Amino acid sequence: MGDNNHSRGGTDRLRINLNEDLEVSHWTRRFGISREVLKDAIDEVGDRVHDVDEYLQERESAGRSHSS
Repeated sequence: MGDNNHSRGGTDRLRINLNEDLEVSHWTRRFGISREVLKDAIDEVGDRVHDVDEYLQERESAGRSHSS
């Protein structure tokens, strides 16, 4: 089921829609990343907020361990 811009129920809050500029702005600010990094994350793990968040945390942890 696709996003319904008129309904802000549970499904919309669980997914990130790269076609909605306001959503992209919200999530890039929240995660502290660029649109390109957000897109790469979604390409890698899908558009579920939880999965993107976990992916970004793992990516950040891996980056810290490589820079030590």
